[in-house]
Amino acid sequence: MKLTMGEKIRILLKRKNVTIIELSKRLGTTNQNMANKFKRDNFSMNELEAIAEALDCEFEGYFVDKDGDKI
Repeated sequence: MKLTMGEKIRILLKRKNVTIIELSKRLGTTNQNMANKFKRDNFSMNELEAIAEALDCEFEGYFVDKDGDKI
């Protein structure tokens, strides 16, 4: 079973000991807006990069073809 982006971010938040409220503050957005993003699993590439920066890590987005090769 594949994890959604929201699930991956939640795992990272737990590892970094950061709450969604704290992440919202770091990103300069409201907790409600962030909760809605998680609910819909709707993150833009720019938001994912900002989240990575706020959590002191890197985001590397990529496509994987059906053979498992990264593109």
